[in-house]
Parts: sequence; structure tokens; C-alpha cells
Amino acid sequence: MSHKKIISTEQAPKEIGPYSQAVLADGWLFVSGQIPIDPKTNQLLTGDIREQTEQVLKNLQAVLVSAGGQLTDVVKATVYLKDMNEFAAMNEVYAKYFSGEPPARAAMEVARLPKDVKVEIDAIAKIK
Repeated sequence: MSHKKIISTEQAPKEIGPYSQAVLADGWLFVSGQIPIDPKTNQLLTGDIREQTEQVLKNLQAVLVSAGGQLTDVVKATVYLKDMNEFAAMNEVYAKYFSGEPPARAAMEVARLPKDVKVEIDAIAKIK
């Protein structure tokens, strides 16, 4: 009997490669990196870092909810930025979604992200 369940929802963008939106294993949810694609249109959001971060976090939240969780269940997040100079603007939006007791987090600038987006965020959550 497998202790792993693949999580998939129409409320978040479809996968663009051989991976799952998330995997639930023994109460731990591992959410793949989310980028700013609108799941309703499947179109890339090309706005500024704030707009892109907002969409990324909505997508992350949709995957969490589909697994029976919520943002407050996130224990670790990783933020990948195209330009670290946009950290403060990304952080303003991030703080609205993770207020109170925010998860542990790493943030880094990377050379390139899928579809040349400005931000990607993945997460690990403990689902009750």
C-alpha cells in the first residue's frame, strides 16, 4: 500500500512537465513550484513582480486547499526570483498571505525560471 497520493486540481495551472502539482505522503504535502499562470485561461501573467507573486500564491493556495490544507499549514517555502532587486516588492505580497506565524523560508536569485517568469514558489506543508 502506497503512502503517497498525487494531488491535482483544476484551480491551479496544469503541469508543464513530468511532475505532479503536489504529492501527499504521510501527512506531508510537497507542492511543486508554482509560477504565475492563470489556471482559468492557462495564460502566463506578464505583470510586475507584485502581480506575478499574487498569482503564484493563489496557485499555491489552490493546491493546498485541494489536498485538504491551507496556507497556515505551510512549514517551509522557497522563493526563486529572477532579480533579487525585486525582493522587497515580492515580500510585501508574500507577507499578506503568510501573516501571523509565517513558515520558514529561503529566497534566492536564479539565472532563469520556467517561461522566463519573475518568481516561482514551492512549499512543504503538514496537513492535519
